[in-house]
Amino acid sequence: MTRTIEIHQVDAFTREPFTGNPTGVVLNADALSDAQMLAVARELNNAETAFILDPDGADHSVRARFFTPRTEVGFVGHATVAAQYVLSRSPEAPRQQRQKSKAGIVDVEVHGTDADRVIAIRRSPPPIGRELNDRERLAVLDALALASESLDTRITPRIAGAGGARLLIGVRGTEPLRHLKPDLARLTTLSAQLGAAGYFVFSFASSASGHQVESRMFCPALGISEDPVSGNAHGLLGAYLAQLGLIKPVGERARFSGIQGHYLHRPGRVEVELEFRDGQLAGVWIRGQAVGIFETRMTL
Repeated sequence: MTRTIEIHQVDAFTREPFTGNPTGVVLNADALSDAQMLAVARELNNAETAFILDPDGADHSVRARFFTPRTEVGFVGHATVAAQYVLSRSPEAPRQQRQKSKAGIVDVEVHGTDADRVIAIRRSPPPIGRELNDRERLAVLDALALASESLDTRITPRIAGAGGARLLIGVRGTEPLRHLKPDLARLTTLSAQLGAAGYFVFSFASSASGHQVESRMFCPALGISEDPVSGNAHGLLGAYLAQLGLIKPVGERARFSGIQGHYLHRPGRVEVELEFRDGQLAGVWIRGQAVGIFETRMTL
């Protein structure tokens, strides 16, 4: 039995076509098998593809599954922005959604209209995991061609997140970012040893830049040599910076913006808002825009 699926190609965390993070969004994917979803993701060959399904419970309004060309992953920030951008095209579309994936349920809000709309995703505070020991730290730095002297001494490299954990590495200034030369095979091996699927290397930006953070991320264990723009990693970073006291709330909110992807000629921007309650981190909001590139149909 053949079936036809509707596919949208979307660039997330940008308003400019051919920048940001390219993502496939497959609508009405309920009839697809796991093998077919993986085959479609391989064919589209984006870092991740989102498959949208009907809800299977009363606690959410939509389901999403996310596949890289190699495997399924629990949650993807930029693919959620892309998927919700597509779903919100209609004026009758809900402005609020509860999206379920294998990583749990996130709240989604749509702000603005037409091409100006912004997708906001709220997640619960992510777990901040362990620091690396000296042997692990030196192995990672060597695999990134990063000198120990380039590390930001205020920020110990640390694993953050659950399911899709990332190693957060703060460096001093943008020059170390520019000169990173990742050994992808070695980073893949280290991911299995560390329990972190990716390496998010970031630096604080100058106050005149209009953003607070610049970053790069490498996820070869997921089949992604370098991820152009990661919403999930920026959310993890926000939680870690709050724990370190390097970002402080004004009232019950703290905000920062990050840019990523410019070293791949795909610049994008992520807005992060941290929600505090009684002095404790209560939620992490990731905000971004998107732009549609093309729509097509595929018969399987």
